[in-house]
Amino acid sequence: MSEIEPNVIFSIENLNRDYICALDKLDMNKWLACFNKQGTYTLISNENETNGFPIAFMLDDKYERLQDRVTQVTVIQEDSTEHYQTRHMTQLTSIENLGNNRYQANFNFSVFYTQNLVETTEILCVGRYEDIVLIENGASFLQRKAVIDTNVLPRYMAYPV
Repeated sequence: MSEIEPNVIFSIENLNRDYICALDKLDMNKWLACFNKQGTYTLISNENETNGFPIAFMLDDKYERLQDRVTQVTVIQEDSTEHYQTRHMTQLTSIENLGNNRYQANFNFSVFYTQNLVETTEILCVGRYEDIVLIENGASFLQRKAVIDTNVLPRYMAYPV
């Protein structure tokens, strides 16, 4: 990462921070604001990713589907989902300059969750983010792919990770 300018690293770290803070506060509009208008989000198991299987837990392959995800969480699921609190921990592992103000950034992550009215916290998932970030008037995700290490989760995934 030494060849990447410090302001680029700072912008990518801040974008990641805004993203995980939005999810931990369940502020889906701030989550959406992290994406470029051409942005995509995928949540997929490592097994499916490694084998080239296009089966994902969540696949928002264009911005309009990201908007639908916000509506699903804030309106449709509001009264029908067992809500839980998340806490994200991330570690930036690499950045590569792709040219044209685009960067490949990779983070390791772990997400913990606490169910409402339950006083225990458990691991929801661990994995890696494989991001394409555009830095132009700020940073935004062109792609955020969350690749989780397992294909079995301890609970239904109501929210992006």
